[in-house]
Amino acid sequence: MSDMISIDKPGSRHDGPTIALHWLTALLVVVNFLLAEFWDFFSKPNHHLMIVLHMSFGLLLTAVFVLRLVWRARPGHTQFDDGKDLLNRGARGLHHLLYLLLGAEILLGFATRWTDNQPLSFFGLPIPSPFGDFSRATGHFVDQIHDYVAWTIIILAGLHALAALVHHYVLKDGVLRRMLPRG
Repeated sequence: MSDMISIDKPGSRHDGPTIALHWLTALLVVVNFLLAEFWDFFSKPNHHLMIVLHMSFGLLLTAVFVLRLVWRARPGHTQFDDGKDLLNRGARGLHHLLYLLLGAEILLGFATRWTDNQPLSFFGLPIPSPFGDFSRATGHFVDQIHDYVAWTIIILAGLHALAALVHHYVLKDGVLRRMLPRG
C-alpha cells in the first residue's frame, strides 16, 4: 500500500493543459467514431454534413494530438512513475500503443479521403490531395484499415477507461482523480 500514489501528494496531479488535452482528445475521438458509425442511417444532406463534421473534427484532433505530443515532450515535463512492476509497465505500454494508433489513425484519415480521390473538408473549406489519383481498390483498402484502427482505438480506450474506474472504485488509489479537472 505504501507504493500507491496519493492524490494529495505534491506533484501527483497532472497539470491543467495535460488534463485538458487528454479530455479533448477523448471527446474528439468518441465524436468522430460516432459520426462515422451512424452517418449511414441519415438521409443525404445530414449524411454529408456528418462526413464533413467527421473530417473537420479529425483535423481538430490532428492539431490537439500534435499539441499534446509537443506538451509531453517539453523540457521539465515529468512522467508519473508508479513503479516498475508488470501492471505499471503494461499501463505505460497501453498509453504508448494508444498514441501510436491515434497517430496512425490520423494519417489514415488523410489517406482515406485522398485515396478516394476527394478533398478533405475543414468546415466546408476543401483541402485537396497533394497526390495523384488512386485506384478504387486502393481507396477501399485504406478505408478498411482506417475502420479497423478506429475500432481498435475504441476498444483499447474502453479498457483504459475501465482500468481508471477499477483504480478509483476498487483500488481507491487516486489514479483517476489526478486526471480529473480541478473542482
